[in-house]
Amino acid sequence: MPKDTIRLLIPVALAAQLAAGAAPAAAGGSPHDAFYRCKNAKGESFVGQAIPEECLGADIEVLDQRSHLLRVIPGQRSTEQVNQQQADADAKTAAAQRDRTLLATYLSVADIERLRDQRLELLEQQAFVTHQYIQNLRARQARLMQDVQRYRPYSPNANAPALPDTVAEELVNTVNGLQVYEQELAKNTVEQQRLRRDFGADIARFKELKGLQ
Repeated sequence: MPKDTIRLLIPVALAAQLAAGAAPAAAGGSPHDAFYRCKNAKGESFVGQAIPEECLGADIEVLDQRSHLLRVIPGQRSTEQVNQQQADADAKTAAAQRDRTLLATYLSVADIERLRDQRLELLEQQAFVTHQYIQNLRARQARLMQDVQRYRPYSPNANAPALPDTVAEELVNTVNGLQVYEQELAKNTVEQQRLRRDFGADIARFKELKGLQ
């Protein structure tokens, strides 16, 4: 039997064993008299004194000798459904909390727009400063690229001096600095887009909660 099948079958078998052990004697004999029944995705039924292999992943009914249902062992699909239901409930609770926070934080659409504009202005100022740094670094890079042409191995002059370590280091630092500031500018742009999107959603939801047009 494949390892994956064995791994999935173990918890089902353990659950069935616990279910059988928990079955009351009055419900129909000893725990070993229990039967297991399930249906596959096609609706076909399988019954056995041991859990049928076809029941893997499906809900398993534990029956006594009189075919009375003792309990149901949830299968993988049922577990997934329960998890999805819980996730949906959590999302609904979180959405309700966001609505309460939205109404408690703002009195009008203008309040939301004012905070949005303040945060956008801060980001735009940061972007402006970053852009200035980038321009300065690009100018320095251009100057250094011209400067290195005077040194070996970039100069066509066979008698040109070797490239000084200080010049090479400055060029490397300039290129690295450009990469850092360009990444920061890109992050700033993404953050501005996210901020506009989030505040736009807040404004739309606030209008909906307040019945505004």
